[in-house]
Amino acid sequence: MLEAEREQVASACRRLAAEGLVIGTAGNVSARSGEHVAISATGAVLADATSNEVTVVHLDGEVVAGELAPTSELDLHLGVYRRYDAGAVVHTHAPMATALACVLEDELPCVHYQMLLLGGTVRVAPYRTFGTPELAESVIEALDGRTAALMANHGAIAFAPDLATAVDHSLLLEWACNVYWRARALGEVRALDEEQRQAVVAAAVERRYGTTRPVREDSPDG
Repeated sequence: MLEAEREQVASACRRLAAEGLVIGTAGNVSARSGEHVAISATGAVLADATSNEVTVVHLDGEVVAGELAPTSELDLHLGVYRRYDAGAVVHTHAPMATALACVLEDELPCVHYQMLLLGGTVRVAPYRTFGTPELAESVIEALDGRTAALMANHGAIAFAPDLATAVDHSLLLEWACNVYWRARALGEVRALDEEQRQAVVAAAVERRYGTTRPVREDSPDG
């Protein structure tokens, strides 16, 4: 069951480890297909993850395939799926995101227009013990209107319609955290205000930002 999704989750785990966003067994990844979720197993070394270390659960939490118990953050993943109808969820202990989650009280400011892909400012979910319903509730609230959040003294989370985009959001969040940290070291940080953010959205729509297109839209190849 969900063999393709199980391999995708394992592959995403390995990539996140290679990118330095997870270490050892710290972090978890999932992908949804209908009423079922393929999710990394608890205790799996993510750098070496295989599809056999990915478990399939129903949205109610019942294990339906796989030999290993799912991650201890199962409630968090399932809560995101139920609330936001996501297609994939990635939770990391990325170094800079985690460091800022130990310092920032409320949010990571929107210091670069690319952060609009995450919803703009990135909230910091109040600290709760890992693997608890209280943590899931805290993080799910912080994600309202966003696709990523920091988890106080813990790590980071991102979701998207598909796993590749959720991984990209995780990488973008870590990049944004690094940019903010470097900017703070240089001086006072300037965040984009609401008017500037809206101008970015308008420009992105007008120019179809992020997509390839021919030099001339009316060319024979277009």
